[in-house]
Amino acid sequence: MCGIAGLAGADAVRHERTVGAMGASQAHRGPDGTMHAASADGQAVLAMNTLLIVDPQAMPGPYLDRESGVLLAFNGEIYNYRAQAAAWGIPLGERDTDAHLILRAWAKIGPSCLDGLDGMFALAVYDPRIGKLFLARDRLGEKPIYWRLDGGRLAFASEVTTLTGYGTAPLVLRPEVTAIETPVGVDTPFQGIQLLAPATLLAFDITTGSLDQHSYWRLQDRQPFTGTYSEALAKFSVLLAEQVPLRAPACDFALLLSGGLDSSVLAYLLRPPVCVTVRYPGQERLDESVIAARIASDIGAELVVVEPDHVDFTRVLPHMMSALDYPMGNASTFSEYMAYRKIADLGLRVVVGGLGPDEFLMGYVRHSLV
Repeated sequence: MCGIAGLAGADAVRHERTVGAMGASQAHRGPDGTMHAASADGQAVLAMNTLLIVDPQAMPGPYLDRESGVLLAFNGEIYNYRAQAAAWGIPLGERDTDAHLILRAWAKIGPSCLDGLDGMFALAVYDPRIGKLFLARDRLGEKPIYWRLDGGRLAFASEVTTLTGYGTAPLVLRPEVTAIETPVGVDTPFQGIQLLAPATLLAFDITTGSLDQHSYWRLQDRQPFTGTYSEALAKFSVLLAEQVPLRAPACDFALLLSGGLDSSVLAYLLRPPVCVTVRYPGQERLDESVIAARIASDIGAELVVVEPDHVDFTRVLPHMMSALDYPMGNASTFSEYMAYRKIADLGLRVVVGGLGPDEFLMGYVRHSLV
């Protein structure tokens, strides 16, 4: 997890100290360095919090293409960056990363490079050749990026609370958003601050102040599958076996293993060195640690069992709420937070979880009702 933040427009360089403070407020997202850089024309300042995973000796961002002046702040991972660099004819050195591919591709072919990226990301690019700041988010919206307009400038950040402290306009809570427990779509609890939608490219013209958004990718309409259940199961199994290993971390990592179907499938496909599960003493009916232990033993992984109690809840609640950025109506948040703390204590920087299949496989009763 890295972080990005910045300003563009209306002599943004005069507010370089503000951008530095925005980056510093997200320093927990990038333990390997928080830096900011101004564009040569002074119209954009980008900050980046860097978390190094693949190459611990790599240089932290932001990244500058000296020939074009294109400036990039990047949060995420591109799984196919080596193959895509070859397809685009962009040379990459042995130590170059996915961020270097995006930087050089943007300088060469512009925003159309988004079409070739397979990964999870939120990025900001300032292109002085056309005087525009671009914000983009991955196809499914795994990585967040928030933005707001104020005083002729566009401000953006990885965390909504970073933007609550920026700008002259008074901050107004939106009761219609907070009333439904978890905000949906692009709305946030704060009026004037929006979440960039998945698969969306935002372009801000620093000269005119105009702003344009459009989707650069849409899920294609396809003919309904007409095969049997067994054929569908076989095809889905092949897709899982192909795609999950492509996303395997290139370092030691932990898996959140509940003993449920989703995380168990990941355990057998990824074979993580460490599995972490959460159990609550006295809640045997909800205890999945026995199944988790069986799976961990089967794949030769170490199982770490976290057992939080009410004292832990009271103690970590302020920290947990701060980490959430804004309230979310999900009781599992506490369990996940305690698991993440334990994984950090183990010295691991990457964790894999089985979140998502319940939604895209329509696993809830309400899906069948629709």
